[in-house]
Amino acid sequence: MKTFLTLWNEAAITSLGLFWTAFWAFGLGYLVSSMIQVFVTRSRMKRGMGTATAGSVAFSTFFGFLSSSCSFAALSTTRSLFAKGAGLVPALAFMLSSTNLVVELGIIIALFLSWQFVVGEYLGGILLIAFMWIVVVLTLPDGLEEKAREHARVRAGDDDGDENPDWRAMIRSPEGWLRVARRYGMEWDMVWKDVAIGFTVAGIIATFVPRGFFQTLFIDSGAAHPAFWQVLAQAVIGPIAAFFTFIGSMGNVPLAAVLFTNGVSFAGVMAFLFSDLVVFPVVRIQAGYYGWKMALYLVGVLLLALVATSVVLHYGFAAFDMLPKSASGKIMADREFFAVDYTMFLDAAFAVMSAAFWLWKRRADRAAMAGHMDHGSDHAGMSHEHGGMDHGSPALGDRFLFWFAMAAFAWLAGGMLAPLFAG
Repeated sequence: MKTFLTLWNEAAITSLGLFWTAFWAFGLGYLVSSMIQVFVTRSRMKRGMGTATAGSVAFSTFFGFLSSSCSFAALSTTRSLFAKGAGLVPALAFMLSSTNLVVELGIIIALFLSWQFVVGEYLGGILLIAFMWIVVVLTLPDGLEEKAREHARVRAGDDDGDENPDWRAMIRSPEGWLRVARRYGMEWDMVWKDVAIGFTVAGIIATFVPRGFFQTLFIDSGAAHPAFWQVLAQAVIGPIAAFFTFIGSMGNVPLAAVLFTNGVSFAGVMAFLFSDLVVFPVVRIQAGYYGWKMALYLVGVLLLALVATSVVLHYGFAAFDMLPKSASGKIMADREFFAVDYTMFLDAAFAVMSAAFWLWKRRADRAAMAGHMDHGSDHAGMSHEHGGMDHGSPALGDRFLFWFAMAAFAWLAGGMLAPLFAG
């Protein structure tokens, strides 16, 4: 029987190995996202989102696809768009698209799960928007949208500062790529706590939690042919599990792979992946933006939409005999994470790029600060780099996540040192 110290070491190695596997994908996704945020403007996006029409929802969905996958960034940008006059449905379409239809999320899902989940994520993102639209049309209380918009105007900032009048010139200039470097750093700054917690929790669960727990929590998980009520129950339990893990969309992926490897159905895993916008920190932020009445209404809308989407995806894939087998989950006990293969070379390349961006940004920020001291204006111009990217996260919640992430790092360090004390 394995001792606690042995299991601790295995959990730490699993967590670090999962991150090692995914680091290059994070880097690639955030590079693409940063380039889009610098070289693609938002003024047209806001002009096209005033009312809930097929055109405005499609427009919102497309620009959400071009946006960041960070939930906090999506919340902040959505608040700004909504406060400036975007309709509720187009604003929510942007929010759902920017957290479910982005490049880096698909890459991470492909690494840890299978192609079916990648297709499910993108197709499901579109279904989420469609179901959300239907639910809002049928249930939105009179006056709630305008009351929430007035509440949001108090908190919303002007994000027009990221407008770039000549992207062709900017993409050929050092200034344009310096902006990319800053955005790249901001992307990591927004998600590092969620990623640290998510990968640590995934390693702990993969090592310490027995399969029977998942079969109990996700009713009859592992059943070869689950009944409809079992699929529906697992789709409902998915967001409940996500609510208590409160990890962001990127951090949830390795944990979703753990769930799938332990027999949770396709519907249950997809519901878990779609649940990053109904976790407690997000609900709390939405309440600060729009008031608690709208925040709780949005939770209800999103829960109905994601459960319906997950069940439809499950039976749609089943109809074409495309449901993935649990063995396709990429977290295995005997997996060798640190082999000399393409992952190592890609990780090294993106580590060098990340370090170069960080050093360039640090040097430029020091020069800008010196100029600000002399002229009092350069820093104001630089601050426009952050337009629309505010986390919107209350200080208390951010401090909690910070110390939780520090605890995760301490756990990982202890796990790596555990063999020294195992005797």
